[in-house]
Amino acid sequence: MDQTLHIREAGIADAARLLEIYEPYVKDTAITFETEVPKLEEFGGRITEIRKKYPYLVAEQEGRIIGYAYASAFHPRAAYAWNVETSIYLDMEARRQGAGRLLYEALEDALRRMGVLNLNACIASPEKEDEHLTRNSIQFHEHMGFSLVGEFHHSGFKFGRWYNMVWMEKLIGVHDADPAPVIPYPALPASDFASGKSEAGSPE
Repeated sequence: MDQTLHIREAGIADAARLLEIYEPYVKDTAITFETEVPKLEEFGGRITEIRKKYPYLVAEQEGRIIGYAYASAFHPRAAYAWNVETSIYLDMEARRQGAGRLLYEALEDALRRMGVLNLNACIASPEKEDEHLTRNSIQFHEHMGFSLVGEFHHSGFKFGRWYNMVWMEKLIGVHDADPAPVIPYPALPASDFASGKSEAGSPE
C-alpha cells in the first residue's frame, strides 16, 4: 500500500472528519480531559477561531485525513505572545506510521516562520499506565525534542480515577532583548507542505 503522507492546512469542511478522529480520545482515553464529545458546530468553531492566528494542519493518506495538529495561545497576556500550546491527534488506526512526526515538523516550521519561540505541550500522565492512558504521548514529545518542565498531580478525574498532567517545552528560537513581533499565521506567505514517506514503528 502507498504510504505517502500529504500535509496541508485544515479547513472548516474538514471539521466532521477531525471530530471523528477526536471522538474516541474523549470517550475511551484520558489523553484529553474533555469528557463530553463536542457538537460539530462547536468543534468547527474551535477550528475557525484557531485559524485566525495559528496553523491548523492535517495529514492525508490516499485522500483520507488520518491526523491533525495545531497550535493555540499559551496565555492571553501580551508578554506570552512568543509561546504557543501544541496539540496533535491521530486516527487510532494510523498511529506509529510516521504521521505524527510529519505533522509536528510541519507545525514547528510554520510556528518558527511566525516568530514563535517556545512550544509548550500539556500532556496527561498516568501514575501507572492503564487501559485509558499510557506514557506514549510523553515519549513521542521527548522524541520530537521536547523536555519535561514539571508535573501536576491528580489534576484530572476521568473513568473513576485521577490522572496527573505534565508540561513539556521545546525552544525553537533565540530569546534576545528585542524579539520581533509574532506574525499571525494567515499573514505569512503561502507554504507548500512537503509530503513524506511514513516509517513503520515511528512514534505516533
